[in-house]
Formats: sequence, C-alpha cells, structure tokens
Amino acid sequence: MVKQHLKRLASPRTWAIKKKNITFITRPNPGPHKIDYQMPVNVVLRDLIGVANSTKEVKFILHNKDCSIDGVLCHDYRRPVGLMDSISIKSTGKNYRMLINKKNKLSLVEIDAKDASSKLVKIRKKTSLKGNKVQLNFTDGRNILIDDVKKYNVGDSLKIDLPSQKITEHLALQKGMTVLLTSGVHAGEKAVIESIEEAKIIVKMDKGTFTTNKEFGFVVGKDKPVITL
Repeated sequence: MVKQHLKRLASPRTWAIKKKNITFITRPNPGPHKIDYQMPVNVVLRDLIGVANSTKEVKFILHNKDCSIDGVLCHDYRRPVGLMDSISIKSTGKNYRMLINKKNKLSLVEIDAKDASSKLVKIRKKTSLKGNKVQLNFTDGRNILIDDVKKYNVGDSLKIDLPSQKITEHLALQKGMTVLLTSGVHAGEKAVIESIEEAKIIVKMDKGTFTTNKEFGFVVGKDKPVITL
C-alpha cells in the first residue's frame, strides 16, 4: 500500500522547501518520474509559485479549473509535476516549466503561453506491439505509436505539441547536440556532446570537458535549446 504521508525532513533533497516549519508535507501520487524529479501540484502552487497559502486554497484553485498541467486541467492536489512539465495558472495568465537548477533543486522558470503549448520528452524505451507496431515510451509516462522504427533511438528527445502529442521536432542524442544535465555534480547546467562511449558521454562546457552518465543528458537542442530553460 502506498503511503499517503511524508515528513518534510524525509522529503527529497531536490525539493526546494523549508524542512522544519511544519512536520508533514503532501506526498505526490505515484507518477512516471522518480520522486526526486517530481513534486505534488499542492507544493508547487503553495511553496514555489505562491498563489496559495494552504492546501485548502490549492483545492479551491483546482476546483475552479484554474490550473492545468501540460495543457490538461488538474483536479487532484497530489498530482505530480515532473521535470519538463509545464504548469499554467489561468487567473494570473502565467506559465511555468519545471526544471532542475544548478543547486540540484527542482525549480520553476516562467515561460510564455506559446512555449507552454509544447514540451520536450526523452525516449526511455521502444516497445513492440501486435500488428508490427512500435511504441515510444517517454520519461514523463507518455506513449506514442510510430511507423519509422529506425528513425528514433533511446535517449533521443522529441518536441511535441500539447495536449495533442503531435511530434514537431526530433533531437537525436549525438555529437554536437546541446544537453541539459539532470543529475550529478553539474546538474542544471547545459553542455555540448563531444562523443558517446557506450553508457557514457563526453561533454564540453565553459569549465572544461568531462565524462558523465548518458542517462544524465537530456537533449534540448543543437546550437541552442529549442524551448525556454
């Protein structure tokens, strides 16, 4: 049985919240991301954006259909907001994207409405289905059926429209591409891929060249990110 409670002191280090003012904090519902890379919308609205002062006020906002995540209305205050997800507040007209910052903390970056209508997703695996169909499985829990099996590889990123999930751009995990590092010592920083060696990638930054795990690299563009980061 999934626990419904979470003490602030035991909350993930990636959550940029105060640890000692209140004993408990909302635990997110199980989602596609690891708990380190997602936060419940209750905490996002109250602690990060500041449009509510309590869980009761968050529930009021959701009840009045004032909040949407990735273009879909949110009704559950435990609904997780994960890495690269966008959250929009209708009453304020503001939109935000969940990212990881250089302090290895989940943080929000304000974006415009056009940028909020699309997102980047990373291919986690490819699944073969009946009828010679292939399904792409993404890190945010989405699944898309494709025809060209060889075009996409695990680790590549796709830019999709929301909420239709129409693919608009393919960003391959290859030399010369810009990646956002989502974990490790350099979490939250952008780098350019120099080469790929099995499960490792060699990336270049202003600070120099270093090796990191391939899974830590999230392709965001070629010369520059295709979305606001």
